[in-house]
Amino acid sequence: MIAQDTVQQILETAKIEDVVGDYVNLKRRGVNMIGLCPFHNEKTPSFTVSPTKNIFKCFGCGKGGNPVQFLMEHENCSFPEALRTLAAKYGIKIEEKELTPEERKKQQHKDSLYIVNEYAQKFYANQLFNTPLGKSIGRGYFKERGYNDAIIEKFGLGYAPEGKDAFTQTAVQKGYSIELLRSLGLTTKYDSDFFRGRVMFTIHNLSGKPIAFAGRILQKNVKAPKYINSPETEIYVKNKVLYGAYFAKQAIRKQDECILVEGYTDVISLHQAGLENVVASSGTSLTVGQIQLIKRYTPNIKILYDGDPAGIKAALRGLDLVLEQDMNVRVVLLPEGEDPDSQVKKLGSTAFEEYITEHAQDFILFKTNLLIEEAANDPIKKAGLVKDIVASIAKVPDPIKRAFYVKECANLMDLEESILISEANRVVAGNVKRANIKRNRPQERPASPLRPETGEAAPTTSPSKPQKKQNSTGDEFQEKDIIRIIITAGDVVFDEEEDISVAEYVLSNIEDVLDNFDNALYQEVAKEAFQRLVNKQRLDLNYFLMHDNPKIKQLALNVTTSPYDYSPGWDKKEIYLRSQKMPELNFTDDSVQSLMRFKYRKLIRMCEDNQKRLKEIKDPDEMMTLLQVQQQLIDMRNTLAAEFKTVVIK
Repeated sequence: MIAQDTVQQILETAKIEDVVGDYVNLKRRGVNMIGLCPFHNEKTPSFTVSPTKNIFKCFGCGKGGNPVQFLMEHENCSFPEALRTLAAKYGIKIEEKELTPEERKKQQHKDSLYIVNEYAQKFYANQLFNTPLGKSIGRGYFKERGYNDAIIEKFGLGYAPEGKDAFTQTAVQKGYSIELLRSLGLTTKYDSDFFRGRVMFTIHNLSGKPIAFAGRILQKNVKAPKYINSPETEIYVKNKVLYGAYFAKQAIRKQDECILVEGYTDVISLHQAGLENVVASSGTSLTVGQIQLIKRYTPNIKILYDGDPAGIKAALRGLDLVLEQDMNVRVVLLPEGEDPDSQVKKLGSTAFEEYITEHAQDFILFKTNLLIEEAANDPIKKAGLVKDIVASIAKVPDPIKRAFYVKECANLMDLEESILISEANRVVAGNVKRANIKRNRPQERPASPLRPETGEAAPTTSPSKPQKKQNSTGDEFQEKDIIRIIITAGDVVFDEEEDISVAEYVLSNIEDVLDNFDNALYQEVAKEAFQRLVNKQRLDLNYFLMHDNPKIKQLALNVTTSPYDYSPGWDKKEIYLRSQKMPELNFTDDSVQSLMRFKYRKLIRMCEDNQKRLKEIKDPDEMMTLLQVQQQLIDMRNTLAAEFKTVVIK
């Protein structure tokens, strides 16, 4: 268990822009930063990072929180693991107490999977560098590839020995669970090693943790697959992973382009040659998840393929998915018989980089030229060519790009532009119609579904009649503003001389009306905050963002973020407030104003309640007492209204 002081140090040190920036390409917009959300597919950025508040929020899918919560959500990891990742990033020494056997058993299964994979990676690396067979066979293979020791260590390469269960027996003797070894695919159901007599490639997640392995056989003329891979697990979903992404993400963002190759060795060779913005699809067609992973860092992708017929066909397969994601795709076909690994060794890094720049072709224009060559003078093939090209053009979301492609392709195919426009519009309309049908399908429910608990027909709700959003009533608006102040600035110093915080100032002024909140959730937050102050416990934004109650956690996120921001022109023109702090930093005045309006609303409510009692009372003495109370309430209300210059409605 991580000590609470260490947890607090990590929370205070971690910067949201640094943490998110490792996964998302962020751009400055006013005081905040924006980017494409890594949690859902979007074309227009709605993902906002606030460095001043140290939080993120997506106004598309609603996810948000602090740096720890971002890692937990993005890496699907536990709270302690996210803390350890941040501690390693910022060089914070973690103090932990020794775990009891019961606590050890409660650690999440997924944490154990990472630990076992890390051990496996070290085992294979040790075999490569420190055993006779590893040195002669495994390391010999990598040396033939031209890899130096630095690149071998960087990518976690290794060697799996020939023995039936050399790895499994060693891991079990070290105390690693045989069930975990099996679940990761490192050990078969017969308790033998899955990887044997192969050089090993480690597959990392975006945090650099080993999540899977690939093993390449070195023997020839053996009836066995050239490569075998780890099975999918809780920590490894193949269609969302790109080999080398952890090592490439910074270079991709910096160069605003991702180079995509097919194999592990291609990635390693290009990295060693200095081209670090390169990843691999690991021999499979690109998936939507992999494309979206690239899109987080850049909209530009350059795909390198072998220059043989198989490479050409591979270049056409599945790339419509990339177009659908509004990516800019260029294709490079290498000379026949060459792959990126061999070509970079042949030309050298500088000449290779120049080659792929000069030979990069726009995907749709490349495809058009290729199909024209295949169709030759065959009219039937030409007709099919038009449909094939138009199908790809119709995948492009941007109408301006589509218009450009239509014009260029019409020239290449010697066709009237109007023919391609008509056909493209027809296909686009069909795509939109199918998308709408698919989108609406989940809303179609059978009439009168049965209640599982009673078997009776449940009332149905028509999807065509969305429920109206309920407006806040009574004093909820002022209550919410008070809660906003407590959550966002509770620990900020209100008065240095008096040494009191914003929360202490606000809550001490409303202590007598804590039972008079209209909104139950706001009341719960106010009472809990008051009790924590009494107990001298921590009360800051992170406390609420990581609250056990999901409603309070969501409330904290909602009151802390806004979809609106200052115009970028303010920064460019250097227009700033000079007489006071910016609104989001002006906690003292904000607290005073919010508190006055809150008390003003409560005084109005008390006046109204007292007036109702006056109408019901018949005893003269009691009526006189209530009249005096009413006058005092009115005087207090009017005095308060005069302070913040509002109009009192009689």
